[in-house]
Amino acid sequence: MSKLSIVGTPIGNLGDLSPRGVQTLEQADYIAAEDTRVTLKLLNHFGIKKPMVSYHEHNIQEKSQWIADRIQSGEHWAIVTDAGMPCISDPGEVLVHLCHQRGIPVEVVPGPSAVIAALAASGLATSRFAFEGFLTVNRTGRMEHLNLVREDTRTLIFYEAPHKLVTTLEDMLGVLGDRELVICRELTKLHEEIWPTTLSGALERYRQTPPRGEFVLVLSGAKPQEEPTVTFEQAVERALALMAGGEAATTAAKQIAKETGYKRGDLYKAAVRQMEESDQ
Repeated sequence: MSKLSIVGTPIGNLGDLSPRGVQTLEQADYIAAEDTRVTLKLLNHFGIKKPMVSYHEHNIQEKSQWIADRIQSGEHWAIVTDAGMPCISDPGEVLVHLCHQRGIPVEVVPGPSAVIAALAASGLATSRFAFEGFLTVNRTGRMEHLNLVREDTRTLIFYEAPHKLVTTLEDMLGVLGDRELVICRELTKLHEEIWPTTLSGALERYRQTPPRGEFVLVLSGAKPQEEPTVTFEQAVERALALMAGGEAATTAAKQIAKETGYKRGDLYKAAVRQMEESDQ
């Protein structure tokens, strides 16, 4: 039957490939692989001999069209990635979208996922989480990304390579503040490590000991902001009291903003407006 099968592959331990995953790869006419050398080791382990086509980020557009054409001609294709689920921070999304557009049947054979494995092993909140993938190497873009999630109360999950880990931890600490962190390194492999710590604790360790292996960083979300116990009107009255005692309006607004959490500009405008109205 002509179709595309999305097959999840092991993230380290080859024993994690499901029986259905093995069967699907055996039945497929062709396999689209991120790195054919990596996939060949997996196929050899299970005694599977199938022709493969390289499908990666540098040839996605061209190969997606070509593979979709082949499927529509009657072939069964399977797509795999080097480790984990295709399409999740890995090639495949474009091809799957194209197949849906063309009405090509798509099936998924679930498999290991570093994101879910790390989250489950972290001990942090799992009811709501956000997968943020890899941070860009561009510093401006990286800081923008971190600032976007700074107030997110969900558990945050990032991928990171060892040579960028220290820089990433430094930037996270600077933008997000110190918070709970679970380091998941080399999941399912011989040297697997799951280490509950903090951003500052991890930074201290890896500044002294060069990191090795692939990392999944699971971070606790931002603490929910507490509802202010003082109403905005009461905060304005406090600012007016300070101003009556001789404080400048800007100084009074800044101090009350710090105490109550309301915006300094809003307090300043409201206090000045009330003063002007009372003088009329």
